[in-house]
Amino acid sequence: QVRLVESGGGLVQPGGSLRLSCAASGSISSINAMGWYRQAPGKQRELVAAVTSAGNRNYADFVKGRFTISRDNAKNSVALQMNNLKPEDTAKYYCNLSTGWVNYWGQGTQVTVSS
Repeated sequence: QVRLVESGGGLVQPGGSLRLSCAASGSISSINAMGWYRQAPGKQRELVAAVTSAGNRNYADFVKGRFTISRDNAKNSVALQMNNLKPEDTAKYYCNLSTGWVNYWGQGTQVTVSS
């Protein structure tokens, strides 16, 4: 069983920054990619950013230039540095781990951007 534990969400003013972290533990045979998704009320879950084991990064257009994803393969962890946050970034953010066969999800951490 794989467990993903997220941390770092909270309330921030527009233009502010937050850093999300996610650590994976358990029976992890191999990891294809780790990343972050988000889901706002009434909307579908969407990709924010992901990074493969080879270090290839993929960002959603709406976060390019503002968010940076980083990964520590040795620790099976991934982090998301979010700068210049906007009210439309308000959502629950979920950590994802993909083995290529199975997707694992964290419980989610709430990010609220409001003045």
